[in-house]
Amino acid sequence: MTYDEKIQKAEAIIVQLEQADAISMDAYKKLAAEATSLLKQCKDELQAVNADNSPT
Repeated sequence: MTYDEKIQKAEAIIVQLEQADAISMDAYKKLAAEATSLLKQCKDELQAVNADNSPT
């Protein structure tokens, strides 16, 4: 999955969570964990790019 795809999926999950009136707590926790994981992966990718572009 590309960086952009991860961001889009995380954003879609966040919207779903914000509009979730009839979602179970277990489903909510699962979706929140998935969004958190995707965002962490994106953060890690950005940090890797920054490290690669840092002057040595």
